[in-house]
Amino acid sequence: MPRATPTGLRALGRRDLPASITVGSDQYELVEVFKHDFFAATARYSGPAGHVVLKIGRQADILGLPAEWIGRALTRHEARVCQHLAGLPGIPRLIGLWGCTGLVHSYVAGGPLRRGATVPDNFFDLLKRLILDIHTRDAAYVDLEKPENVLLGDDGRPHLIDFQISYHLPRKWGGHTRVARWFCRCLQRSDLYHVGKLHRRIRPDQLSAEQRDSTYAVPWTIRAHRFLFRPVTLLRRRVLARIDPRKGTGERGRVDRTVSSAPD
Repeated sequence: MPRATPTGLRALGRRDLPASITVGSDQYELVEVFKHDFFAATARYSGPAGHVVLKIGRQADILGLPAEWIGRALTRHEARVCQHLAGLPGIPRLIGLWGCTGLVHSYVAGGPLRRGATVPDNFFDLLKRLILDIHTRDAAYVDLEKPENVLLGDDGRPHLIDFQISYHLPRKWGGHTRVARWFCRCLQRSDLYHVGKLHRRIRPDQLSAEQRDSTYAVPWTIRAHRFLFRPVTLLRRRVLARIDPRKGTGERGRVDRTVSSAPD
């Protein structure tokens, strides 16, 4: 029998997501666990108003040291970004905070974007438009390197999830300063690079030879990040591969299991 994932690699430690939650005055029941990794546990719930997603940030200690502050900080940041981007098509609607490290947002029917996926002809035009709309709000998505963060909705449109490391610095915190605006533009260029890379990998038939070549032009910010952090990333992967038996099964922490038969 395979060993269970070490509790230290789970955001909730030995605990699982709650079987039911209360949102407003309504009770919602657990339907499906999407992911339970080091930083967060995410699941779909069903209730009177339909389906919602609960994401609970880290609460478990790390090597005996309190780490709930990490989950609290990331959750508050993600909530602020979702509020700032509210109204854009493809951005989940923030319903509210839940507990000390959780947030609830609207559910999008669909599945993660993967290599080999069949997408509509206008999918990447819509994805680029969505990213540019985010940029017009002085923000950057940042996490497009993971194609799983892009959902191919049942409506055929792109939707984004997971805004934990997205960037937006309000003016009251110095977001209007020259350095902050320069840093934001660097992250925005990285967003567009990743859109082009996804386009090349999934719908290369839509790109001319010149357009395909342009998608290989890696921004200096990404090259610098790889140079500085690639050794750390490789070491982390080797350590996790030794201690986590769920290696090689797709994105680490993803559960992909149904726990009830609630109707869609």
